[in-house]
Amino acid sequence: MTDVPDGAGETAPAEGRVARGSGVTLWRQIAETLAQEMQSGALKPGARLPVEAELAERFGVNRHTLRRALAHLAEQGLIEATAGRGTFVKEPPLRYPIGARTRFSEIVTAGGREPFGRYLGSSVEPACPDVARELAIPEGTPVLRIETTHEADGVPISCGTAWFPHARCRDLDLIYAATGSLTRALATLGIEDFRRRETRITARPANPREMEILSLAPGRAVMVLERLDVDASGTPLQWGRSSFAADRVQLVLKP
Repeated sequence: MTDVPDGAGETAPAEGRVARGSGVTLWRQIAETLAQEMQSGALKPGARLPVEAELAERFGVNRHTLRRALAHLAEQGLIEATAGRGTFVKEPPLRYPIGARTRFSEIVTAGGREPFGRYLGSSVEPACPDVARELAIPEGTPVLRIETTHEADGVPISCGTAWFPHARCRDLDLIYAATGSLTRALATLGIEDFRRRETRITARPANPREMEILSLAPGRAVMVLERLDVDASGTPLQWGRSSFAADRVQLVLKP
């Protein structure tokens, strides 16, 4: 595509922020201007960009040209659109240590962000062979399955499913739904502490459900963490599988 059609029929730019006839396409000038504002701190990490109509008016271009600029910035990993929320300056990946004590809320808070856990649903079901093996219980034993998603400053970070021995964790799902914190929910049931025994990590493209929950574009990757948590006596308490938006976290393995 040539420079002329890219800006054809558009009015004069506002405040001289883009220049026609300069040999640089209008969308690229817009992208460079916004990138410079991010680098200078005028647009800070996590900041929400103005809506398309406002940006188009600011630069004196049509929305087609503006969208090309935003698409370029997204490809460069500088901005990210989240369904229903808008387009934001991308924050650095959340540093996510994995060790004997791994707590989402504590990790996110330590990173200077606001954690939030969202309850998606639950059910009581017989333990399948995989769940029974991980929780060291007979196959078919009732287990409580809880589905959740976690956010940092309103940005989806992970979604997943966890299984608990039902006899020991009755009403855990209801308490979690009310508190948004697994640690607080377990403490309510008298389980004051638990630790990570094992974490297994793999990676793959996000599936349609993960793309929807985590607001991921097609082709984006997730890191899948399978985890086994045990109580103070070493008895298996939780086995779970979570999918993390790969470019939003930096996993740090702790001894």
